[in-house]
Amino acid sequence: MKLASLKSGRDGKLVVVNRDLTKAVPAAEIASTMQKALDNWADAEPKLKALYDDLNAGKVEGFDFDPVQCDAPLPRAYHWADGSAYVTHVELVRKARGAELPATFWEDPLIYMGASDAFIGPRDPIDVESEDWGIDFEAEIAVITDDVPAGIGPDQALDHIKLISILNDISLRNLIPAELAKQFGFYQSKPQTAFAPVFVTPDELGDAWRDGKLHLPLHAILNGTKIGSPNAGVDMTFNFGQLIAHVAKSRALEAGTVIGSGTISNKGSKDGSCCLAEVRCLETIADGKPSTPFMSFGDRIEIEMFDKEGKTIFGKIDQVVKQYYPPR
Repeated sequence: MKLASLKSGRDGKLVVVNRDLTKAVPAAEIASTMQKALDNWADAEPKLKALYDDLNAGKVEGFDFDPVQCDAPLPRAYHWADGSAYVTHVELVRKARGAELPATFWEDPLIYMGASDAFIGPRDPIDVESEDWGIDFEAEIAVITDDVPAGIGPDQALDHIKLISILNDISLRNLIPAELAKQFGFYQSKPQTAFAPVFVTPDELGDAWRDGKLHLPLHAILNGTKIGSPNAGVDMTFNFGQLIAHVAKSRALEAGTVIGSGTISNKGSKDGSCCLAEVRCLETIADGKPSTPFMSFGDRIEIEMFDKEGKTIFGKIDQVVKQYYPPR
């Protein structure tokens, strides 16, 4: 099943989208928003699935699905926790600056709580005030849960994953060092996060979804040039069950919690990277300094994942960096 939210107010309007992402139908009679569907998932899911099956079979007349009209599938989430599950990426970043990777990083996930009050849609611009802030994209996988009890184990946690998507976790790299030096985490360096047009249920992914990982390449194209297409199922040190269990160690999670994987990264892969920071780290290790710049105003980033038949699964994230002028 594939679900999207069209732009409408703060929380969007829930629609069911067909498998090919060409047609959609309103879901208002079942749930008006994605959050309402997640709040009552046991009741809403079978009804949404029936509507999805009818749409795919041509039994209901849908309207043309336009990603430009999409908000993030879940425009506002109660909880957004982003991990760094690909420890090979963290190892590389630390190596580039001559720092050792603590052994505990391979045993205990890195996760921070991000801003979830205003996720943005797949065609929304990346609004940034200054290029000097070091504008970067980060292509990731995300899962969305129903209610998760505190203290749950990793295997049980997998049963609470109801929806899956891809995202662009935009980072302002040159603001990060000063923030982390305060030892209190990210804030200014993490602006709005963008999502693909649709969320999908795990069954849509077939055998590509197994062991709490999505075993398909995630493609990142910057200004028409491939930056990378690493496989999201390779070198993922902590699967999504482990990430959820970590976040829920001492607190329950509400329905609609979004958990991110962190930047996809394959160690020593020729398939490239899913963020410019990693590209620059590889250049620093090889040449002593980076040569690839961070993003500039007007740059275009495209992020997409395809099934084994080459068909898009979640639709494309397609964003342009735009200069933001704050009120004075």
